[in-house]
Amino acid sequence: MSKPKITIAFYTMTGTNHQIAEEARRAAEAAGAEVRFRRFAETAPQEVIDGQEQWKAQLEKMQDIPEISHDDMEWAEGYFFSFPTRYGNAPGQVRAFIDTLGPLWQQGKLADKTATATTSAMNTHGGQESTLLGFYTTLMHWGAILVTPGYTDEALYAAGGNPYGYSAKAGEFDDAGRTAVAHQAKRLVTFTEKLVG
Repeated sequence: MSKPKITIAFYTMTGTNHQIAEEARRAAEAAGAEVRFRRFAETAPQEVIDGQEQWKAQLEKMQDIPEISHDDMEWAEGYFFSFPTRYGNAPGQVRAFIDTLGPLWQQGKLADKTATATTSAMNTHGGQESTLLGFYTTLMHWGAILVTPGYTDEALYAAGGNPYGYSAKAGEFDDAGRTAVAHQAKRLVTFTEKLVG
């Protein structure tokens, strides 16, 4: 049996979603997946980034991580996305890439693949749930198969209890969060494996 192919794609400014994606990669590989680890391209002007030391340092830290491409989307049999909320939605950097996927979508090359997502915000009620629900609408247009964590493990309760996908307070990705993300990633691999046999 071949390994399920999972693309893990993230966007981050300060590192929280990078950490989440790294934990998802560790768990997915431990569950037997072949993983492509990618980041969404930064679209903010360099002068804006340069004005915030943490953002600038994080971007420099990630230079060896390839930016996500159409090939990564077509190659994958499942997707794990991680990004912060922006006014209750996915950030523009994520949407800018998603909005280029029309040709793949029209050819049905995004359909019948598993997908899940995680997010973060500066405060507990900063739009995490609306961000995930809104993003899942896009995935439903693709014909993707959503693999949310639901309440399928006690780890979800310890990490805040978001059934749509793990969500963190920015800068506070702790052991409970790592356990919840690992569960979500393993669940994605399990269902991808069932689909691709």
